[in-house]
Amino acid sequence: MATPKKKKSLERRRRAWAHQKAVLPNVSTCKNCGNPHLPHHMCRSCGFYKGVCILEPKVKKTEE
Repeated sequence: MATPKKKKSLERRRRAWAHQKAVLPNVSTCKNCGNPHLPHHMCRSCGFYKGVCILEPKVKKTEE
């Protein structure tokens, strides 16, 4: 396997990493409940995707 003959300088290394940064994901609002969710994903709070109920949300039972 080929190996570099010289060490990459700090300037070249920093310049290569300059374009790689953390980006916040896009967020859509649910048409059913209005909570934010990732696009093309089911809403975790109500279980709807494109107006269709995919999954019933879990309800915590309270003991009285």
